[in-house]
Amino acid sequence: MKKHNFYAGPSILPEVTLKKTAEAIHDFAGTGISLMSISHRSKEFVAVMEEAQQLFKDLLNIPEGYSVLFLGGGASTQFAMVPYNLMGKKAAYLNTGAWSTKAIKEAKLFGEVDVVASSDNKNFSYVPKGFTIPEDADYFHITTNNTIYGTEIKYDMDSPVLLVADMSSDILSRPVDVSKYALIYGGAQKNLAPAGVTFVIVRNDILGKTGRAIPTMLNYQTHIDKGSMFNTPPVFAVFALLQTLRWLKDLGGVEAMHGINEKKAALLYDEIERNTFFKGTVNKEDRSLMNVCFVMAEGREDKEKAFLDYATSKGMVGIKGHRSVGGFRASLYNALPLESVEALVACMKEFEQANK
Repeated sequence: MKKHNFYAGPSILPEVTLKKTAEAIHDFAGTGISLMSISHRSKEFVAVMEEAQQLFKDLLNIPEGYSVLFLGGGASTQFAMVPYNLMGKKAAYLNTGAWSTKAIKEAKLFGEVDVVASSDNKNFSYVPKGFTIPEDADYFHITTNNTIYGTEIKYDMDSPVLLVADMSSDILSRPVDVSKYALIYGGAQKNLAPAGVTFVIVRNDILGKTGRAIPTMLNYQTHIDKGSMFNTPPVFAVFALLQTLRWLKDLGGVEAMHGINEKKAALLYDEIERNTFFKGTVNKEDRSLMNVCFVMAEGREDKEKAFLDYATSKGMVGIKGHRSVGGFRASLYNALPLESVEALVACMKEFEQANK
């Protein structure tokens, strides 16, 4: 039976990424040596790192004056690195879910944090609107996609101060005007690569302003100066990331991918609205293209386990909602084919018919 992988992360990767990476484990770049055993200083891997950085720039149309870094530590380390490098006295944050809450906690170790707005009053089911960004903040931080609750900021906002974004789960899923951001970061295990590598896009001229002594490994300038090679990078994950970037370029780039993602999300959201057994959990205008969250409709709650069991029997994998919210979550990351969404929708229709 074909499996349809809706896991929220680590998540589905393109078949070509799996194939090329598996091949490289045995013989990397014709060296006769495994990717797992190659020196990161070898000319073959240096070429991988340089191509991956350039492809990232090309796919997102990153302007001159920005650096692309591939680091370890996950996005969670960036929660501290951002304020360490950018906060003088005060930073502003928008709280839209669990990950922004964690970022806020870390930032408070470095200075004053102004939470300009939060959607926690309605279980993070919407993206706050009409807030004011304080002009005396050193930067304003947003989390563009909320993997647990299923909301997304799908536009590039204007900010009177440096704009910083955690794009862990929607990077390269839609066009982004990078020039509006001072720094973009995220874990790669949703749309790019296996867990283990973190991407950072940083505008070079924003660094070195705080007067703070920064530990070497936590200083962005360290990694810019050394081309993400100050210490041993996550070689395996960077190689896989490059294969995904090549795949995306061959597909037509971010614009083409965005069209596919909109089609996938519309198909599933339309079925949730139509089906008498299910209902959505977030404001329609704020619905994520990447993580579709839904629950059983009122009066149907007793069917939750039955549907999960039925969907599992049909090859649906990873649709159980996050443990903190329950219900269901279907993650529609770039590598998930339209065929898998069609299969889930068919499964939902069959369940409705069988339980009328």
